[in-house]
Amino acid sequence: MAALRQTQSVETKHKLSNTLRNWLPILHSSLSDLGEAMSPFIEANPVVEVESGYEEEFEKKIPRKIISGAVSNSRTEQIEALTVQKRSLYDVLQEQLGKPLFPTPISQDVACFVMENLDESGYFEGDSETFCETNSITIEEFEKIRLRFAHVEPVGIAAKDLAESFMFQLDSSDISDDAYPLCVKVINDMQAIHSYSDEENFSEVMRVLGTFKNPPNIEYQEESAQIVPDLMIFFNDEDAIEVKLNDAYYPIIKIDTNYAVKHEFITQKIKEAKSLVDALDMRRATLYKVGLMIVEYQYEFFTGGAIMPLTLKTLAEEFGHNPSTISRAIANKYIACDRGVFSMKEFFTTAIDEDVSNAAIKEFLVALVKEESHIKPLSDMKLLALIEEKFKVKMVRRTIAKYRKQLNIAGSSERKKLYHLH
Repeated sequence: MAALRQTQSVETKHKLSNTLRNWLPILHSSLSDLGEAMSPFIEANPVVEVESGYEEEFEKKIPRKIISGAVSNSRTEQIEALTVQKRSLYDVLQEQLGKPLFPTPISQDVACFVMENLDESGYFEGDSETFCETNSITIEEFEKIRLRFAHVEPVGIAAKDLAESFMFQLDSSDISDDAYPLCVKVINDMQAIHSYSDEENFSEVMRVLGTFKNPPNIEYQEESAQIVPDLMIFFNDEDAIEVKLNDAYYPIIKIDTNYAVKHEFITQKIKEAKSLVDALDMRRATLYKVGLMIVEYQYEFFTGGAIMPLTLKTLAEEFGHNPSTISRAIANKYIACDRGVFSMKEFFTTAIDEDVSNAAIKEFLVALVKEESHIKPLSDMKLLALIEEKFKVKMVRRTIAKYRKQLNIAGSSERKKLYHLH
């Protein structure tokens, strides 16, 4: 009898896991992709009818507080900012083709030429010799400017090959000083990567390489879909902050329980349709709770402040799930507020420790550079010392250099030259 109960329990768990696996695409998809994620289930189910609000104008569904508070030049721009953010790789690169990386006309010409001669993977394949002849510069000057793409997002773009792309990404990685030399060796000898497996720090090298983008434009290979926020967070007429689900964009599921044909197949399809409704309700409830937690922990952001330290671990403990599960649940989900449309993941900064976030470090770094002496700018080592003293944390110089590059802040010697010029 006990064996029978155990068998039944295993079968039940197996059925449950299969059902959950079937609905995972619905739970994990963005709101704009929800219809597409549901289509395989809908098409295979004759008892289901779907009414969609996707065709309606999104403007009608935005709380007036968000529209009036949005920082834009016109009402049309406000609506566009909250509904569609369709940014191609070239849009992202174009925004970075000016100061401080490309401050002169010739450097901007080189940068534009490089950008216009990227292949389908994001590698540079242009005829640099002809460009140099036409523009009367040397190959060395051209290469010096092209290599500044090592500090452009997405990191790795505009490299000539995989090895160079990985070198670009290495300088922006979190690799330790001890493992750095080995990683350089491995990158330049990828064909024989396993011959280094007995080297000290090999496991760290493999971990870091596993985070690199290959090819470098992988995030932009598919055309960006329309971004529709799952949540809207705004101050209502009583000046209380409100979290509102974007319910108008959820499909309405109608189940025909009075199907003319009575058959086991129809009974099963009705059961599956009800599970689909449950999955959508689960999605709503989960994201609404996430929204409430974001407001609780990030209240200062919605009143004009900075994003505070908040790790996925904190959220996972509230839900009783693994952080990786929560990470997948909030992936491709967006929040609209009077400051614009933000990915949910932006509210969960990577923490240096329990109390200090990368965002806080970067904000302090910017403040230090703004106030530094123009005669003797702060070196990375000095910035490191000041940051460690301020936040009571231990870091390495390369991390400071990485943050500085991400913030488009030049090195101390370059800043000194710029100060002198100005």
